[in-house]
Amino acid sequence: MAEDDCYEMGQLAFESSDFHQTALWMEQTLKKRKKNMQKSGECDDKKCADIMDYLAHSYFKMNNIPEALKLTNEVLSIDPHHERAINNKGYFEAMMEVWGQKEKVSKETTLNESLVAKSDMVYSALCREEQVRVTSAKYTCRYVTKNNPLLILQPAKEETMHLDPWIVTFHDILSESQIDALKRLAKPGLEDSEVMDDQGISQKKHDTRSTQVSWLVFDDEVDPILTRIEAIIRLDMWSSEPLQVANYGVGGHYTPHYDHVSDNEEEPFKNVGRGNRIATLLLYLSDVETGGATVFTELGLKVVPKKGSGVFWYNLLSNGKSDDRTRHGACPVLMGSKWVANSWIHERGQEFLRPCQLNPNE
Repeated sequence: MAEDDCYEMGQLAFESSDFHQTALWMEQTLKKRKKNMQKSGECDDKKCADIMDYLAHSYFKMNNIPEALKLTNEVLSIDPHHERAINNKGYFEAMMEVWGQKEKVSKETTLNESLVAKSDMVYSALCREEQVRVTSAKYTCRYVTKNNPLLILQPAKEETMHLDPWIVTFHDILSESQIDALKRLAKPGLEDSEVMDDQGISQKKHDTRSTQVSWLVFDDEVDPILTRIEAIIRLDMWSSEPLQVANYGVGGHYTPHYDHVSDNEEEPFKNVGRGNRIATLLLYLSDVETGGATVFTELGLKVVPKKGSGVFWYNLLSNGKSDDRTRHGACPVLMGSKWVANSWIHERGQEFLRPCQLNPNE
């Protein structure tokens, strides 16, 4: 997209108080403007100051005060008389002092905030198609039957995306007719998405997720899909939640999050009654023209949507504890429309299918 288009998208997001999207669009605008500048790629005119001012305010709204202050200082170096930057500078400096006091009082809280901020930065970098993972591992693609009769004539196409934690993509897991059926069943019930609370009990709308979703009950069209999935992932799908079909339009996204509930909760997903979410299978029901990737911020891993494929990972270790390396998010859709189906499998009924290891820490 052109610089002016990115700038306009950022302004629209800002007017809608969607500061995460504002930051993403203004970062792209700044990057393109620096590239288009005639002299050595330096961004030092009034337009650059305005872009940085939008960015500073967005970072402030996302509680990234250090970055907001840094950008505000850059604005003032370009335009020393920038009225809003002058006012914000003093406020941000005062906020930094408060942060310093908070660190003395509660290092743990500050650490958690820092980890979230780091995760958000990696998320943004991955969505901008920046390479943040360095690896020499040789990953594999193979046909697997899992010794299951259902897979003898139609083996699963398994591609290893990450070894530890184990993340794989199963290609062509859905047929065109199955994809069409899931979309057809979902469309009448689509509504704005909600996000689970920390206990996995109640749901509420939140700007961390911008999409529409519909839940599909098990029926004659859904059951055959679950039967094949069960054979491939070797977990009991009847311990899973109903399929959640989601549609992301332009700008649709889901910021980094966990699918499971933390170890601190005695009875996670109490309303489901099947324990924590042991694993996730994310099915892609469409290709996406630009954007829409699934990114794992702790691993620096990015998975591009491919129609008919599915990404699978375990949210819990074999000992039942949370695997917090599985924090992930959905990048904003820049062009096109993204359709996915989420299958969340729970602990109950998986005891003999995924037993504990000899090492109690695994």
